[in-house]
Amino acid sequence: MMQPLTGAAKRYDWGSPNAIPEILGIPSDGRPVAEYWLGAHPSAPALVGGVPLDRAIDADPAMIGYSARHEFDGRLPFLLKLLSAARPLSLQAHPNDAQAAEGFARENAADIPLDALDRTFKDPWAKPEMLVALTEFDALAGFRDPAATLALFDGLGLEGRAETVIGPLRHRTCPAALAEVFLDCLILDDKRRTVLTDVVVAAVNHVNDPGELGEFARTAVLLDEHFPGDPSLLAALLLHRRRLRPGEALHVAPGVMHAYLEGTGVEIMATSDNVLRGGLTSKHIDAYSLVQVVDFSPGPMPVLQPSQEAPGLWFYAADERAFALWRLELVPGRSIEAPAESSGRIVLATDGEIGLSTGSDGLVLRRGQSAFVSAGESVVVSGQGQAFLAATGLDA
Repeated sequence: MMQPLTGAAKRYDWGSPNAIPEILGIPSDGRPVAEYWLGAHPSAPALVGGVPLDRAIDADPAMIGYSARHEFDGRLPFLLKLLSAARPLSLQAHPNDAQAAEGFARENAADIPLDALDRTFKDPWAKPEMLVALTEFDALAGFRDPAATLALFDGLGLEGRAETVIGPLRHRTCPAALAEVFLDCLILDDKRRTVLTDVVVAAVNHVNDPGELGEFARTAVLLDEHFPGDPSLLAALLLHRRRLRPGEALHVAPGVMHAYLEGTGVEIMATSDNVLRGGLTSKHIDAYSLVQVVDFSPGPMPVLQPSQEAPGLWFYAADERAFALWRLELVPGRSIEAPAESSGRIVLATDGEIGLSTGSDGLVLRRGQSAFVSAGESVVVSGQGQAFLAATGLDA
């Protein structure tokens, strides 16, 4: 089976009112459109043949492939999205499989309703994710080495005024110090608000500086514009800032603290609702679970570059069991055999006009259109433009 897929729009207040409607070829109504979901998530399944994709899979489990049926309890384990952020999202991290299963069972045993505001674990699944930039895309992700962070705070010329908060970075081993400072920044009191004010005022004087100090200062000022008076802004300054160019990716593994800042991209993630917020939000922050889930070890947080598997076929090697992602660059006269034939796949056209052919069936996708291709279907992709293909990671 190869059928057109219609996604579900999500109107979170951090979204851009224009970027996703432009890709989909529909007029903007002025309201934010943050995400466009293409998957079988039960809260917002895409439609295939007019039927919700999760119901279609229930009726014909073979369409998603052996791995999804047997490794992921018959669920399509990945969710493909368009995502467009006009302003920063909350600081957040996601659990691995063991943490998700334990947390889900613990909260069930405590009789916390799934829709309760203080519920953290909505399902027993991990939630790794990866974002590929369609425009320049800014994000915070992963902890910077404490020595480098101290040098940046010192570079603002604070003369010790932030020491009551960041002091542990000078005296503790890396993960313990980062955890202590991060959690301390979640406490809303006058002392931390004073430190925050001092940091932001000092940062204003350095926004035009070159290099990492200028970027650090601009991050502080940007976050203060959207979250004024929130000391968790100081926690955000412990993270690397990364700018993705179109085609580059950021792979966010379980346990990695991160926050998307601005830009439009294609995101793929495991189908899960497990989000542990760590600041820059009015929603529930579960400090106990953060300590259990977040990896406070500093690391480089590299930008992921795809590898070319064939002319026009680029693979993003995230090494995740739930998902795999390819970018297809089509030019006239060249066709590409779609990978991961043993998996159910979703194809999303992001530019131009893309043709899909099974030999006996054909489908044309224009920019913003998508299709579901059942497991076992051999598909040739041609045309002119760009598309993304998502599949189960075990079939990559």
